[in-house]
Amino acid sequence: MKIEIRMRKFLLLLLLIVKLAYTDLWAQKITVVARLDSTVLWIGEQTRLSFEVTQQPNQKVSMPIFSDTIVRTLELIEPVKVDTVKSKEGPVHVTHSYIVTAFKDTLLYIPPFPFISNGDTVWSKSLSLKVVQPFKIDTASNKITDIKPVFAPKFDWMGLLKIILIILLIHAILIAAFLIYRKYYKKKTVTDPKEQEKLLPAYVVALSHLDKIKAEKPWQQGRSKEYHTELTDVIREYIERVFDVKSMEMTTDEILSHLQDLKKEDKSAFLELKQILVLADLVKFAKWDALPEEQELSLRNAYSFVNSTKIVDEILPEEPSKDDKSEI
Repeated sequence: MKIEIRMRKFLLLLLLIVKLAYTDLWAQKITVVARLDSTVLWIGEQTRLSFEVTQQPNQKVSMPIFSDTIVRTLELIEPVKVDTVKSKEGPVHVTHSYIVTAFKDTLLYIPPFPFISNGDTVWSKSLSLKVVQPFKIDTASNKITDIKPVFAPKFDWMGLLKIILIILLIHAILIAAFLIYRKYYKKKTVTDPKEQEKLLPAYVVALSHLDKIKAEKPWQQGRSKEYHTELTDVIREYIERVFDVKSMEMTTDEILSHLQDLKKEDKSAFLELKQILVLADLVKFAKWDALPEEQELSLRNAYSFVNSTKIVDEILPEEPSKDDKSEI
């Protein structure tokens, strides 16, 4: 009887030791969950790619590092954002989030990525992302058909108020510039409008032309090609003055190639410029029938590109007038 009791105690002790060892071993393991907010994406749209790592407190985990792309044409829009949440049970949940986009109609395969801790490697699961062209081309009639009907968005009163304030601010800047011109350049008479525009900062001229295009809304009058020509001319002239790039004589690819420094400093502005120029090329040379949303997106991106790259304290060289030369 005593031997049987001792055997039971021994077995219970052995089971307890195995359980503790298994629990300690399991506590050091990490788990990785990879997620995509959307598995289907229109060209140029954005979605979130996240990796959620469950680990123990103070446990070090080596994460994969990405530069400009995740894989192939899946581009990074924003730097990684890290969110850490501690649970009551002890484990820590660390989420690495990336905002991504793609500009090519394709099915992207996102392979597993390694996460290393204490010499052990845990792989995330593979994902797939379908990037689609949002238009169905009817080869028989050569017409573009929408995937779904166009719907009217809700009216944005706050956006209208911001636009009104921006217009008032632009007008105030133009009036101030005109008064400064009259005060300090009174002797200088310039009749050529192009020469007069050179006296104003590049962003003031660009925003003024964009306001004119916005007021006329030529894309609503069936003048889509004319609209994109005017819009890209405004942006190209602005690029020449601000970035000193002869963009009026260049193709879209050449312009983007010369602005690689901008891509590093302000990737959002670079992508806005890319959208404007690429869509304009499609409309002008490929007879692309762009949707109203695309037309308006180009105009909004033009405003955003100018405002994010403008040089507020721009000082232009003063050229002496004929009267000034005679006095000298």
